[in-house]
Amino acid sequence: MPDVKLAAIKCQQFGADGITVHPRPDERHIRFSDVYDLKEVITTEFNIEGNPTDALMSLILEILPDQATLVPDAHDAITSNAGWDTIKNQSFLKDIIARLKNSGIRSSIFVGTDPRMIEYAALAGAERVELYTEPYASLYHENREVAIAPFVQAAKVARDLNLGINAGHDLDLYNLGFFHDNIPWIKEVSIGHALIADALYFGLENTIGLYKKELKGH
Repeated sequence: MPDVKLAAIKCQQFGADGITVHPRPDERHIRFSDVYDLKEVITTEFNIEGNPTDALMSLILEILPDQATLVPDAHDAITSNAGWDTIKNQSFLKDIIARLKNSGIRSSIFVGTDPRMIEYAALAGAERVELYTEPYASLYHENREVAIAPFVQAAKVARDLNLGINAGHDLDLYNLGFFHDNIPWIKEVSIGHALIADALYFGLENTIGLYKKELKGH
């Protein structure tokens, strides 16, 4: 318990538009074996995210998800806490993205709001960027206008470069609607911890509905 496969089936039944998994080397959040099980039941979008080590890339190229989100996690990171330096890692990212494209997998690079990092994500061949939204969430209750400003600018840069925009980290029922109001052209948000925590109070089906309302009702 819990049954990850059943959870994915239920999430889709309740209206989720996709399932994201982040298998880390120590498998503390999800096991590599779970990813194989999930492939059998996901009928929406399947997104595998993580640091593109040899092991993860082998998994991705075997599973063939709709999207692979590249995250520069250290092997011992508690959670994702920074975006890529796409300038320093340009050659590496180009190679990884080329391998994904050859397999028909959409690529997304996890980045902060520095316009240069977004520009070099595009140069590496990425089709999307995922904005690391923890700084937005941390500042939201203090000053949401200040919190959102760099993300709007970053999203505009990405849009001008024809990059699709995803977002994730610390988004919840309090701050998601405002984020979407200001960046309505966002393609996708990945929400795990907050959604499952809210499900303890509201139930999984109601919670998914509440999150979708924040995205569609603003």
